[in-house]
Amino acid sequence: MTSPLIWYLNARNLAQLTRNIGWQNGCLSRSASSSAISKVLIANRGEIACRVIRTARKLGVKTVAVYSEADRHSMHVAMADEAYHIGPAASQLSYLNKQKIIEVAKTSGAQAIHPGYGFLSENTEFADLCSKEGVIFVGPPSSAIRDMGIKSTSKAIMSAAGVPIIEGYHGEDQSNERLRQEAENIGYPVMLKAVRGGGGKGMRIVMTAEDFDEALESARREAKKSFDDDVMLVEKFVETPRHVEVQVFGDKHGNYVYLFERDCSVQRRHQKIIEEAPAPHLSEDVRRRIGEAAVRAARAVDYVGAGTVEFIMDAQQNFYFMEMNTRLQVEHPVTEMVTKTDLVEWQLKVAAGETLPVTQDDLKLHGHSFEARIYAEDPDNNFLPGAGPLIHLATPSAEEMIRIETGVRQGDEVTTYYDPMIAKLVVWSHDRKSALEKLRHCLQKYQIVGLKTNIRFLDDLAKHPEFKEGNVHTDFIPQHERELFPEKGALDDHTLCRAVLALVLFEQKSSQLETLECGDPFSPYSLGSGLRLNDSLCRRVKLSAGDTEIVALVTYQPDGTFRVQVGERAYSVQGSLAGQDNALELTSVVDGQKTTSTIVMHEDSIHLFSMDHIGGVELNRPLPEFLAEAGGGGTGDRAPMQGDITHLYVKPGDRVEKGQPLVALESMKMEYVIRAPKDGVVAEILVAKGDNVQKNARLVAYEDKK
Repeated sequence: MTSPLIWYLNARNLAQLTRNIGWQNGCLSRSASSSAISKVLIANRGEIACRVIRTARKLGVKTVAVYSEADRHSMHVAMADEAYHIGPAASQLSYLNKQKIIEVAKTSGAQAIHPGYGFLSENTEFADLCSKEGVIFVGPPSSAIRDMGIKSTSKAIMSAAGVPIIEGYHGEDQSNERLRQEAENIGYPVMLKAVRGGGGKGMRIVMTAEDFDEALESARREAKKSFDDDVMLVEKFVETPRHVEVQVFGDKHGNYVYLFERDCSVQRRHQKIIEEAPAPHLSEDVRRRIGEAAVRAARAVDYVGAGTVEFIMDAQQNFYFMEMNTRLQVEHPVTEMVTKTDLVEWQLKVAAGETLPVTQDDLKLHGHSFEARIYAEDPDNNFLPGAGPLIHLATPSAEEMIRIETGVRQGDEVTTYYDPMIAKLVVWSHDRKSALEKLRHCLQKYQIVGLKTNIRFLDDLAKHPEFKEGNVHTDFIPQHERELFPEKGALDDHTLCRAVLALVLFEQKSSQLETLECGDPFSPYSLGSGLRLNDSLCRRVKLSAGDTEIVALVTYQPDGTFRVQVGERAYSVQGSLAGQDNALELTSVVDGQKTTSTIVMHEDSIHLFSMDHIGGVELNRPLPEFLAEAGGGGTGDRAPMQGDITHLYVKPGDRVEKGQPLVALESMKMEYVIRAPKDGVVAEILVAKGDNVQKNARLVAYEDKK
């Protein structure tokens, strides 16, 4: 009896043969001909949609955008030549609506659809639908997506192609008992993965047998939500590995190249946060061998277009196939920077039937590139994603060697419906050291007000001694947690003086504007200058930084300067504010030290940005205190962010222990488990499965354990 693997390989070889001669079902295949694409629909949103539009413009290709209700005024909609509304904010009803997107392609006359990444980019049914409807899918054939999208199938194909793999259980028996037994056979720690997974979704590391059942349930639930498939595989978890991936490219004529590797080891929540190309400390022999293995992987599934073969690498630089992403990757710009290519241009031309513009011998590495992903999230709170308006947004100036890949502008809103990435900061220089210095310099120039970001954390990461040496691995953040998450110290006096000066000058500026508006420019009561006859005004200014309250004594001097006392020290302070918008330039002199800062006044907060405070400093003017509403004899656990309730672990009357799961909440495409803060008895469940709750909403009330 022929084994399934031999049958698959025979079928694949037959498909390769028919593709090479250009015939399918008795007709000349469309893929065997070459016709330029003059209009492309981008079935995506945000920065990747904007990225595709920029290359399409360069090629003279017209673009069609699609948008949900939440994205009606988005940047990608404004940039495209045409834009069509496709549904409500929820991605299942808009960006994942296959039929609606095909309908727009036909209505607009787009010959091709570029899926970007995420959403429908690795959806076999959508690729098949495009083919059926006569629309070019800018990506690989559906067979390649299917084979590489199912991890159990891809492992078998890779093994047959001579690509190193990590052994594990990829079988059809998906019972909890069988998966638990296979984990025991492999030996802990193990990795649970959704067979159709990607981007860290449906993935859990299980360190002990006691953690297995909860991890399996959570991984399955997340996989079902993300991929509509909860089939899992179990494999050995390689501790402290590197995550090294290879960019490959194939055309419809059987040509393949690899564009070298990227290191994406530094991650949080199994998602990449900073990437670089090439990977540090790789020998030329390993670089060649891992590139050739990636090409064998692509050739094994008749791959067409841009793809990424991801490998786990151990401390001895042995590498093992992990998965293939059958699409363009978020981090593709670092490869473009070090190979001087435009991968989106290649995608469009190869999709139209053209051959690859280079051979492997033509490709050379040039310098070093980093990409830092700037997210709306709180690194100090387990990287919880956030949402809100971009009240103020300023970036470093984009140039040839500095790319700001973004899909948002000042005034836009980061919503809970989609990924919380604000931008990708991409830099290039001649070597790794100078590229890293350029990355840090650009991070210093980034300014965002309206929501929490990871900018300061990215800088702390980039300046860490081990990262600077290139000693990276996937456990880098947990291993160096103490250095990357230092205890917050008190703000230095000079920074406090600048903040106090900004507040006083802003009040004066506001008073002067009010004076002009009231029509009495000579009124001495509206000047706000602090002028007193035979005396100097001295006032207390209260501010808070986090949980720390700061009191400064400000004395208005006759010459227009100020004396600011912080604690036991007094400083001579002077300066000026310039500008009309919400972002003002503060020039300050504190005890003779001159500094230029950007000040943003928003509601009751002062945001101060300078080169010595990455990500800015936020100080708040205290508001009146109000007593919290009295509870009914219990403690309410609250939602850490806005999101949808996906699972209830407890019911009224249950006894719970500290750390026990209470509720699961999904936000920004990730699932979070809210756990009991202490022992107790559940009194009431305040939410239901499927509810959308706001940040800080009470979820569970419980009574103290007697």
